[in-house]
Amino acid sequence: MTNIFKTILITITIGVIGFSIVNAQENPFGTEGINHTGLAVSRLDESVSFFVEGLGWKKVGGDPDYPSVFVSNGKTLITLWQVEDPMTAIPFHRCKNIGLHHLAITVESLEKLHALHDRIKEIEGVNIEFAPEYLGNGPTTHMMINEPSGIRLEFIVPGDRIKQ
Repeated sequence: MTNIFKTILITITIGVIGFSIVNAQENPFGTEGINHTGLAVSRLDESVSFFVEGLGWKKVGGDPDYPSVFVSNGKTLITLWQVEDPMTAIPFHRCKNIGLHHLAITVESLEKLHALHDRIKEIEGVNIEFAPEYLGNGPTTHMMINEPSGIRLEFIVPGDRIKQ
């Protein structure tokens, strides 16, 4: 078994255990799901275009003085913040930096994941780390990309949504 698959299986196991622990405990402060995710980007226009034109999300706000744009698919809200000086910004390295390793976005079906992969292949500035493939032994299927500013995104179809 390769190291990446071991890491993925450990991550899934930790996630399942963590989810069970959280559900088993009382939530004394009433915290709920993620309200929104803020991502610092080096290429604001290209990142906005990726979400809006590439993924079909909508602009739902922003602040041109900050500058930032808010995008949403109706379930998830992401704030894209332009870094102050893109030329001196330090790109994230998933093994060396503290911070967001990747953002995982659920996809409705395997067919839509493949259609999304085909669409993303056409978008300039997007790096496809790997095409749709099983996560571990499957049937959960995912792909990993870097959007135009380098933010690492995973698109994932949970196994219970895949007909076998």
